[in-house]
Amino acid sequence: MGKRLNEKTISELALLVKSKQISPVEIVHDVLEQIETLNGELNAYIEVTADKARKQAAIAEAEIVSGNYRGPLHGIPIAIKDIIYVANEITTMGSKIHRNFRPSYNATVIDKLSEAGAVFLGKLNLHEYAWGATNNNPHFGPARNPWDPERISGGSSGGSGVATAAHRRLPL
Repeated sequence: MGKRLNEKTISELALLVKSKQISPVEIVHDVLEQIETLNGELNAYIEVTADKARKQAAIAEAEIVSGNYRGPLHGIPIAIKDIIYVANEITTMGSKIHRNFRPSYNATVIDKLSEAGAVFLGKLNLHEYAWGATNNNPHFGPARNPWDPERISGGSSGGSGVATAAHRRLPL
């Protein structure tokens, strides 16, 4: 295939998935290995939902193999900023006050991504309540710059930026 999975764009992966040259299960396995290797140092994720991701990838793969390809996000792993509601999953909003908060419904974007067949990897670090410019989170720690982990990422979406940079285009 040439490039490693984490060097491929989402468009390249989508074409490989659609043509059954690679499976969502393989992609998710690769990304979860990257997260396990890097997240301890970089702190991009507040929570990784590995079991859920593996199950969703297996479902996506079965659908695609049976001819039910939903489109370019089908089987592609994504991560969600931990301020976006996912039904029955802890959504901290970067605050310990909400460490046990489980919304009863999905944000519209989650419903749309689910309909598209995206695979959810977990929740990403952020500045508390997404209200700040440093991502220096006092409860979960800062997301670290993947090129210089002594530095923070900055921005209220620091975990999102770090995950994208560290995984070279994966996850979204």
